[in-house]
Amino acid sequence: MFSPVSVRTITKSPFLPPKLSTFATSFRPRFPNFVSMKESSFPGNSVSTKQRNFCVASTPGSGHEIHESSIQGGETFFRSVLESMESVYLSRNPTAKAILELVQSVENNKICYDHLAFRTFGVDGYGIDSIASFFLNYGYTPREELRFPAKKLKALWFAPPNDTIVGSGSGISGPLPRVFISELLVDQLSPQAQEIIRKYTKTSGDGYKYAALASSLGLLTWERPLYSEFKQLASESEYAAWTLVNGHALNHLTISTHRLKSNLRSIKNLNQFIEENGFRLNSEGGVLKVSPDGLLLQSSTVADSFSFQFSDGKTESVPCSYIEFAERLVLPQYKNLPDTQIKEFHRRDGFEVGNADKIFESTSKEQLSRVG
Repeated sequence: MFSPVSVRTITKSPFLPPKLSTFATSFRPRFPNFVSMKESSFPGNSVSTKQRNFCVASTPGSGHEIHESSIQGGETFFRSVLESMESVYLSRNPTAKAILELVQSVENNKICYDHLAFRTFGVDGYGIDSIASFFLNYGYTPREELRFPAKKLKALWFAPPNDTIVGSGSGISGPLPRVFISELLVDQLSPQAQEIIRKYTKTSGDGYKYAALASSLGLLTWERPLYSEFKQLASESEYAAWTLVNGHALNHLTISTHRLKSNLRSIKNLNQFIEENGFRLNSEGGVLKVSPDGLLLQSSTVADSFSFQFSDGKTESVPCSYIEFAERLVLPQYKNLPDTQIKEFHRRDGFEVGNADKIFESTSKEQLSRVG
């Protein structure tokens, strides 16, 4: 949980909801280089096994588990922080904002989020644990770890606690989403790439302790990089380059399609609807990503881009975030239940390496430069 501190260098952010504006100005980071992305035209370790030994509570898609943990601490505060993360994300990603509004406009659909996703550097405390600690403090529980050897990544997803307002709102005000946090295995990169990443994380001091705060305020905790170093990282790991300029910002949020009330509850219908309205979907491995068991269906848009001012004065277009869509089908053992009795725990849970590997490509140069 955040320790009460106060802020010298942060002014009220235009991306904060009113209830967090006062909260934002009441924090003073203990690290000197908390860089506001507002200064550019962009407004934005694994959970360490040395510190925590997490066991896998379920197998992907078993659907037998009802998450028993309940939200800890102040729910209003917790949801306000998530709202601020969402607000920053929507202010930077016009495609995501437009699609959410479009989907909501169809038969007054209520949006539920399947999961929120973050990217991290697995070095000097800046990995999965830097973001996870905030969610763990509010009752989230770690589940499966996923590995992506070719991308030099690993990820861990977290199940939400039981919360008090399930079904009473839309978006962040609705059922609490899962959280998916990935981490770049920095030690597996070239010495040159490692040096660049460590150079910037060191300028942040203890910034990893404030990753959730940085995400909610739309800030980097390290200095803006040189364009030449960004390019060098991108040539080896597009994930690394993305994280260098986006920091702990939401990488994407995901609409739970099966919770929609219109015909868009079918992800195939939703994909068609989105494309007919002029939005590009990530085509890596096909627009629709399907798990081997056929029960987890996912798709995503191509990321937006933004103009980023580097520390050497150059301003270049770099990838931002995207929006994802997920349909979780009913598990075979519950297929005879009436639709009115189907709950989320009757559906396929967890994530799938093959799907996620292709979803990562939403921020790739290949997808961003694709025509049509």
